[in-house]
Amino acid sequence: MSENSLEQNQKVLNLDTMNPNIKRVEYAVRGPIVQRAVQIERELKMGVKKPFTEVIKANIGDCHAMGQKPITFFRQVLALCSYPDLLEDSKFPEDAKTRARRILNSCGGGSLGAYSVSQGIEIIRHDVACYIEQRDGGISCDPDNIYLSSGASDAIVMMLKLLVSGEGASRTGVMIPIPQYPLYSAALAELGAVQISYYLDEENCWSLNINELKRALQEAKQHCSPRALCIINPGNPTGQVQSRQCIEDVIQFAAAENLFLMADEVYQDNIYADGCKFHAFKKVLFEMGPEYSKKVELASFHSTSKCYMGECGFRGGYMEVVNLDPEVKVQLTKLVSVRLCPPVPGQALLDVVVNPPRPDEPSYTTFIKERSETLATLAYKANITQEMLNQVPGIKCNPVQGAMYTFPQIQIPPKAILEAKEKGQFPDMFYCMKLLEETGICLVPGSGFGQRDGTYHFRMTILPPEDKLKIVLAKIKEFHQHFIEQYS
Repeated sequence: MSENSLEQNQKVLNLDTMNPNIKRVEYAVRGPIVQRAVQIERELKMGVKKPFTEVIKANIGDCHAMGQKPITFFRQVLALCSYPDLLEDSKFPEDAKTRARRILNSCGGGSLGAYSVSQGIEIIRHDVACYIEQRDGGISCDPDNIYLSSGASDAIVMMLKLLVSGEGASRTGVMIPIPQYPLYSAALAELGAVQISYYLDEENCWSLNINELKRALQEAKQHCSPRALCIINPGNPTGQVQSRQCIEDVIQFAAAENLFLMADEVYQDNIYADGCKFHAFKKVLFEMGPEYSKKVELASFHSTSKCYMGECGFRGGYMEVVNLDPEVKVQLTKLVSVRLCPPVPGQALLDVVVNPPRPDEPSYTTFIKERSETLATLAYKANITQEMLNQVPGIKCNPVQGAMYTFPQIQIPPKAILEAKEKGQFPDMFYCMKLLEETGICLVPGSGFGQRDGTYHFRMTILPPEDKLKIVLAKIKEFHQHFIEQYS
């Protein structure tokens, strides 16, 4: 075949011609380990013999996939909204019907199948604003500052798009915690922004140290233009809950350094440890007085996917912006309009999350019972996870104060590190892959989230049912002991 024919047959879009930023994107939560786990599941179905009978995916915070039950009231309202003929069914409580009618009346043609306005249905944004005001002790919230989104992730990426600009040394730098949720590093890689890593303090339960923020910022100023600071509280993958004093320190730092604050608060109901409490960044900001509340630019994010709801698949979420430049806000509204609108069923779900049954309504007792039981179960599983992992020599696990993950440090012998390097793998990837092949347990290596050099971790969710969680923890213990012996 001639050279000209080869050129003619070459794909227009190939690895050389595609967007180079996309090739730099990595997302460990659904990376090679998970892909191999899916292959193993297929092999098991085909009758391939393994030393286990099922793959247990403890890699991702997918609550319902792990057996967490939906909240009855939420599903009742969604069923009514999806199939309005059920509004005539006497089996549904009146408060659920009232919520459904109110939502449907705000939809085009009275249907969830209609587009909404790009920023999100007005009455739902109003309900979100009321929820925030109640959460924050009466601090005012303007519904026009609320943007509904496809989960929190969509809004986070949208805000990063607005922030990123410049070239070379003027390129936008964004400060993110290490360890971090890989959405941040992936989005920054896609946008061609500069990732500014600041390390959480593992020795002090993954706390945030202001001196570390200062170190990271000063080093970054040599090669980029730092513009934003991202905080995940409660933490993912680390499960810490930041103190009120820490949040005040962060706000003061952002004000002094003229940084845009992004507060990822999707786990705000997932608080387990004694003495820990969720403090919303917006609430603290306004309680610090006008010196900060009139200056610091803030975007905070919440989602229907976590907490006691666990409704990941509906992709409901919101962002509140504070002190955003009015002209930039026009651009943000334009940007969200390009995507037409967030999923309307997700918006409907968000509405009942922020506007749940009240004490005088028929569904209240069941709602409170289900909510309390779900959170109590998660708190119990958080406790047994850290207790059982800390019984394993060579594994060190901080308390799971909140969220739904643990990020324990693991010892990996030098021989195993050498073998991993020979295979072209990070040592904790090598560890997690062997764990998967030998036990069927799917975890995510710490290298996918970031960690200090010379340390190794894995992230696992506390979501599996209690009996299955105990099996997972027992298998990890047995595997780790054998792994250490094998490579000592």
